[in-house]
Amino acid sequence: MSDGTVLVINSGSSSIKFQLVHPDTSESVAHGLIERIGETDGHIVYNHRTGVEDRSLPIADHRAGLKMVLAIVAEVGRPLSEAGIIAVGHRVVHGGDVFYSPTLIDDGVVKAIADLSNLAPLHNPANVIGIEVAREELPDVPHVAVFDTAFFHTLPAAASTYAIDREVAKANQIRRYGFHGTSHEYVAGRVADFLGKDTAELNQIVLHLGNGASASAIKGGKAIDTTMGLTPLEGLVMGTRSGDIDPGIILHLNRNSGMKVDEIDDLLNRRSGLKGLSGVNDFRALLALIEGGDEYAKLAYDVYVHMLRKYIGAFIVQLGGVDVITFTGGVGENNVDVRRDSLAGLSRLGIDVDQVVNEAKSRDERRISSAESAVAVLVVPTNEELAIARAAKALVAAL
Repeated sequence: MSDGTVLVINSGSSSIKFQLVHPDTSESVAHGLIERIGETDGHIVYNHRTGVEDRSLPIADHRAGLKMVLAIVAEVGRPLSEAGIIAVGHRVVHGGDVFYSPTLIDDGVVKAIADLSNLAPLHNPANVIGIEVAREELPDVPHVAVFDTAFFHTLPAAASTYAIDREVAKANQIRRYGFHGTSHEYVAGRVADFLGKDTAELNQIVLHLGNGASASAIKGGKAIDTTMGLTPLEGLVMGTRSGDIDPGIILHLNRNSGMKVDEIDDLLNRRSGLKGLSGVNDFRALLALIEGGDEYAKLAYDVYVHMLRKYIGAFIVQLGGVDVITFTGGVGENNVDVRRDSLAGLSRLGIDVDQVVNEAKSRDERRISSAESAVAVLVVPTNEELAIARAAKALVAAL
């Protein structure tokens, strides 16, 4: 069991990420990406020990994409059936109130995940297809679902409850579920290891900042609050998502502009956030526009940081004080400016970033707070695939 690998599959709305991982050593044997699914210019990249396969071709759907990549794996190396796989771990976005721990997949679990698609219509259907194809191709290996919402199942009722008619909420499964939970849990554990402490000793704020962004307040290893809600739309400003807005805006757009539900959905999920304000959702492109004097890009950045600081402050209060603030995700791990500006001027709260250390380039886990800072400020790269692989192996080992 200790020498085996776990195949991790993340079947998203328009892409599929996969990775073959040694959960004990953290080694990634191979990994790849299938993107632009459903388009004529589909793209498959497969990175393995002896090279990279990079192919552009039409990819009709998720099923076709997965079958193509499995064929490529067999063509350039050896079939996955010969790769010593002890389990397949599947990232599933929404577990609702049904799933809140790693779960062995059978036909009933697949149906239950599909039934939760009303809560995650962009993601759960794609997750189900990934599971179905993988089970067809690797029928003799246990498959395990790891849920994005699971870590936030511990949210206290005051944090998970929306102040709407309780019967309406119950009938429609409306509550704060939270997302990016696998990342938040993994990073919180790495933080404790880095500091040489038990998670039970720490009040943590984890900032997962990427194209999607979320923050969490973690007390004693358990989440007590988070920014995302019923869907991943709530909370921080993101690449293309608005984050928090006045719900009345939705009513206003419908009544005054005649926008239908699907149009408003598209606006808030795909044409808002940094992209809606500046025209770009990539942070590198945003900073280049700011450098060139673009006022819309500067405003987008300021709104992004403003919301981030707002939640950091709120979570410090919810925790009753914070021991460590950690940046992770593509933006959190790589963007010096966001780290600097989101924590600027907080020395009265015991938070002080060493700007020299902050600006030093590194891919490693590291402390960027000054020696005088009472609160540790860290940068910890996330690794959701490794977390899923370890969760899958642990479940299979316990069977």
